[in-house]
Amino acid sequence: MEPKIVFTMLLSFSMVLQLEASKVPNIPHISVMGMVFCDTCSNNSFNTHTYLLSGAEVRIDCKFMAVSPRTAEQISFSVNRTTDWYGVYKFDIPSVDGIYCAREAAVLNTCRATLIRSSSPTCNVPGFITTSDEFSLKSEQTNECIYSMYSLSFRPSKIDLSICGK
Repeated sequence: MEPKIVFTMLLSFSMVLQLEASKVPNIPHISVMGMVFCDTCSNNSFNTHTYLLSGAEVRIDCKFMAVSPRTAEQISFSVNRTTDWYGVYKFDIPSVDGIYCAREAAVLNTCRATLIRSSSPTCNVPGFITTSDEFSLKSEQTNECIYSMYSLSFRPSKIDLSICGK
């Protein structure tokens, strides 16, 4: 076979592969995250005595509608996560074709976080137990979506009047 013909065929094949690759949708990376704190004075707010709880267990339940030209499917994820040193839990959702970022699919996608248990012996009474409220952030540059859940909390069984002033 002539070298020109082989080169032309390879070049054509390469261009077809590039066109096919450009048709692949840009699937977003989705994360669900939130934090757990100890509401020391049981007043549902942060103050100088409030602290973030590491080692708290949280259950995350999410439902996403995957929409593509051929199908519409509901995909559910349920995981347990433990908060890190900073009281933050996080769940990275595997990339799935047809699952869109939060703002495009606000009605279709929902997540809920629920407290399971605290690792703190002094702050282990559930306060804010569940949240399905979230706000979402989207980065066009990195194609990353973050479902940021509102805070959950535990509180002590007894309020320390010397620090809370009640």
